[in-house]
Amino acid sequence: MKYVFDTNICIRILKGDNPKILYKISQIDFNFIAIPSIVRYELYYGAYKSRNQKNTLKNLNEFLSCFSDIPFDFESAEICGRIRSELEKKGTPIGPYDLMISSVTLSHDLILITNNTREFSRINDLKIEDWEN
Repeated sequence: MKYVFDTNICIRILKGDNPKILYKISQIDFNFIAIPSIVRYELYYGAYKSRNQKNTLKNLNEFLSCFSDIPFDFESAEICGRIRSELEKKGTPIGPYDLMISSVTLSHDLILITNNTREFSRINDLKIEDWEN
């Protein structure tokens, strides 16, 4: 694996409304991409809230089946606790799910694909790429 998708990138891919992202993903072997369990949770939450739940879940399951899963494990938990503490001391906290996603990415030494670079750039040593801009 090389890349981890953030929730916002998955949503853009599912909507198919950003040619830059669609082009970039078409150039990469899906075996190099993982979707963390936290992102999967966020996507399922949105799907269950959808007006067209059955179709949304079908599309989501087809999409998710293309990629590996990365769980939030013990190493990720330790990294997450450290990062949260550091960011709070600086007065620049980020949301809990973003903390967990970044921790999983760091624990596996991968690159996070997101368009939320403003928030994730607060985390030292986190490699991020924005495929949308």
